Amino acid sequence: MSSPSACRADNFTVCMETITAWAWGPLSVWTVLAFLYNKPYRFVLQLVVSLGQLYGDVLYFYTEYRDGFSHSEMGHPLYFWFYFVFMNALWIIIPSLLILDAWRHLSTAQALSDRARGPRGRSKGE
Repeated sequence: MSSPSACRADNFTVCMETITAWAWGPLSVWTVLAFLYNKPYRFVLQLVVSLGQLYGDVLYFYTEYRDGFSHSEMGHPLYFWFYFVFMNALWIIIPSLLILDAWRHLSTAQALSDRARGPRGRSKGE
């Protein structure tokens, strides 16, 4: 485990947590509201937030790997395997599933729009 001063000194952690607090937090709230009120842009927001979460966690895993897991007790059943691997893996699995869900919904919406416009990209009423 790392000390609070080590976390403050880790440039990556400071940058990612700042982005998370100031960008992904409000964007996540907006996404929830978009789903609650059935807004047409809800799946775009879901895709953006999920890609951001996935990207941040992949960077977190990779930088920790490159640092030789210096912020955790390598191989410890609780601190490494449960807290570090399992709990962070959820932040890869869940956003990945949400990315696929958004992809499916956006692709379906685009296919319906394309079909309504006809073979040459014009709406059928033109």
